[in-house]
Amino acid sequence: MSGGLFALLDDVAALAKLAAASVDDVGAAAGRASVKAAGVVVDDTAVTPQYVHGVAAERELPIIKRIAVGSLRNKLLIILPAAMLLSQFLPGALTPILMAGGTFLCFEGAEKIWERLGGGHHGEESHGDAAAASDPAEVERTLIAGAIRTDLILSAEIMVIALDEVADQSFLARLAILVVVAFAITVLVYGVVALIVKMDDVGLRLVERGTALAGRIGRGLVAGMPRLLAAISVVGTAAMLWVGGHILVVGADDLGWHWPYETVHHLEEKAHDAVHGAGAVLGWLTNTAASAVVGLVVGAVVVLVMHLVPRRSH
Repeated sequence: MSGGLFALLDDVAALAKLAAASVDDVGAAAGRASVKAAGVVVDDTAVTPQYVHGVAAERELPIIKRIAVGSLRNKLLIILPAAMLLSQFLPGALTPILMAGGTFLCFEGAEKIWERLGGGHHGEESHGDAAAASDPAEVERTLIAGAIRTDLILSAEIMVIALDEVADQSFLARLAILVVVAFAITVLVYGVVALIVKMDDVGLRLVERGTALAGRIGRGLVAGMPRLLAAISVVGTAAMLWVGGHILVVGADDLGWHWPYETVHHLEEKAHDAVHGAGAVLGWLTNTAASAVVGLVVGAVVVLVMHLVPRRSH
């Protein structure tokens, strides 16, 4: 009797270890998939604070919360079912879809550079229209609806990139990993956004305390917020070009056009072997830079088609 009980306890312990290992595997895979989607995550973090610019301070966090809930719905109720069905019944379509998303990332990154060079003012009209509305509740609804629509595109890219990273997993494992990614990315992005948009309020509170140290810290936070947003925007642009270019290079290789991938890989190997002890870092930086160049070239072509060609026809 006791032997049977101990055997049962051993079986339970073995099952618990197996379940714990499975949870660890899902967490690790979700972490790898989330890192691969870093370019879109940074861009999402950089874009969202713009939707509460000029909004009353007490309404900033409620608006961000509603956008975050909408983002989670986008991921779990729209994108996840479509991605799972696609990966299960039409896996061959994932690479072209991923490359289409990569092209969009390249376009977004190149367009941001185009705008900084004075070539356009993308997105200002829609925000201006929202700000011009007289009803504050209608302003909020407009801002939130616009943010959630933008998030749908960014979230789709995040989820498809993550799915591509775990395409070799079983159906249930892919499902579990993508659910973890959906929650983790949403919490990360909108948690950081909430901290960013409230940073100046925290700074003002510290200034109001009257102590010299608190005042210096507070003024530093207030002065630092525009610089932080600018830095995030620059990093987001670079990350979009890098991730978009990398997706296109790898996708082209998967579809049979091997030259871009082989060229980037050759440059990476040369950098890896150039300096003893720093090969891994130099190799990664070379691969990243080469992918970003590819992204910039592809993005510039799309920007040219989208902006300059229509203007010449008028």
